[in-house]
Amino acid sequence: MAERLVVIGGDAGGMAAATNARRGRPDLEIIALEMGRHTSYSACGIPYLVSGAVDTLDELVVRTPQEFRDQHRIDVRTRHLVTGIDLDARRVQVRALEQNRTLHIGFDLLHIATGAAPVRPNLPGIDADWIHGVQNLEDAARLLAAVQGRRIRNVVVVGAGYIGLEMAEAFIDRGAGVTLVDRATQPLRNIDPDLANNVTQVLSGYGVKVHLGVTVHGFGDHVVETSDGTYPADLVVLGTGVRPASDLARDAGLALGARDAIKVNTRQQTSAAGIYSAGDCADTFHLVSRERVHIALGTVANKTGRVAGVNLAGGYATFSGVLGTALTRICEYEIGRTGLSQAEADAAGVEYAVGTAEATSRAGYFPGARPVTARVLAERGSGRLLGGQIVGADRVGKRIDTLAAALAGGLTALDLVELDLGYSPAVSPLWDPLQLAAQDAVAALGRMSR
Repeated sequence: MAERLVVIGGDAGGMAAATNARRGRPDLEIIALEMGRHTSYSACGIPYLVSGAVDTLDELVVRTPQEFRDQHRIDVRTRHLVTGIDLDARRVQVRALEQNRTLHIGFDLLHIATGAAPVRPNLPGIDADWIHGVQNLEDAARLLAAVQGRRIRNVVVVGAGYIGLEMAEAFIDRGAGVTLVDRATQPLRNIDPDLANNVTQVLSGYGVKVHLGVTVHGFGDHVVETSDGTYPADLVVLGTGVRPASDLARDAGLALGARDAIKVNTRQQTSAAGIYSAGDCADTFHLVSRERVHIALGTVANKTGRVAGVNLAGGYATFSGVLGTALTRICEYEIGRTGLSQAEADAAGVEYAVGTAEATSRAGYFPGARPVTARVLAERGSGRLLGGQIVGADRVGKRIDTLAAALAGGLTALDLVELDLGYSPAVSPLWDPLQLAAQDAVAALGRMSR
């Protein structure tokens, strides 16, 4: 009788594991259980669906449940909610939502990819039907249904993280008036405050009313009640962050790690034999701070899911860790970051120098050149690169990948200065902005050593 692998979760961390397990074990019986209606979709694309840049919800689906069944012989069961894991009996308890009945499914191997759950504060009125989350495609469908065919005049976005900023832009593009509220004193808490201030200015220039350091107290009759007064709202979008959806694993007795995510090793193995985990529900290792962290990104989910799948099939694969590299675009203004910010370096107890450069995206004389701010952090003494950020227009965001590669390779600030990078006046200045920032960091390190 063939061994059975049960996968909990049908998005990146789950289906990457399932497909890679199938490649390594053609004989394996694979059952994937997903509580929603979709598999392998891009939640990151939801703001662009709302703005109209993406035409239909189906375009965000990478692979349907039927495609997994037909092409990979994976028994995908949508609208199946796993409610319990019995490690001793090696079975999961499942609620078949469409049939309204409870099932028990045995397993030899188990992969947990339950993702992240939205942080939904317990505030008065938060369950009103005009208040929307944007965690999955079901949320996206409800949000689209609420705005299509209606004139939406006032939208309040709560939360100034990546999704919050992108949703604010989406509704400006739809012609709505947008108010952005966050209790923090800056948007994007994982970048340095002065660079975040540039983001605030861009949003304000685009028409978003930005209110920072403001706490939401509740929701009334189409108003948002805050510490700064009330804001009218035809519709509210919550972008208040996520937490690891690890309750199922915790209740089963599996060990938890950073931020209560499921604790895994480099092979994505949990604390129980034959049980693996990947994606937003699992913790990982930070290559710079050398600490366990929780980072909810689709890139990490796909990579860790692949590693888990190889190992579930009896192969051998490891995941070295993350840098926290992230990239977003707000109103043609791109923000990239990798490694440690100054606040994160301070928290890790690392002494560092900061290098900053005000540069241009192309040769300064070339038409279309736009201002760019680049920043690099380097460790005192060793000069080892710790992290950095870049902000500006004209497609500068992907330059952060150069710094991410330098961090992964253990390069110093001086190594980055001396890297042989490409140059053409139409696409880059003679000195790349990150190299200019690295030069500034090298100079600052010299001053620190004296």
